[in-house]
Amino acid sequence: MVECWHCKDETPAEHYDRIIHNRTPLYGPWKGWRLAGRDLVSPHGERFSPKRLEGLAWRQALEQRRDAARARNAQRKAVRQDVVTVLRVRNSDWHAERFGNRAG
Repeated sequence: MVECWHCKDETPAEHYDRIIHNRTPLYGPWKGWRLAGRDLVSPHGERFSPKRLEGLAWRQALEQRRDAARARNAQRKAVRQDVVTVLRVRNSDWHAERFGNRAG
């Protein structure tokens, strides 16, 4: 039978918290974070439920998608150089040009 490596290094109270309440410290880049029940707890005590983490990941993905679309649109606008010419013509001159002098 293989023993748990945690059990060798922890007190019975620590073992109870880990097994029953899922209070587990994390290691490596997650050092300082821990699991407490169903929540991920930051070093500052902020709790993240699985649903909240899904929502944060969803929001981040949509913000990246929005930013990429804005960058594409800005690039298209920078490349496109439309020339607009505005002419001011008196109405009588335009009418005479289109329909002749006798039409009106």
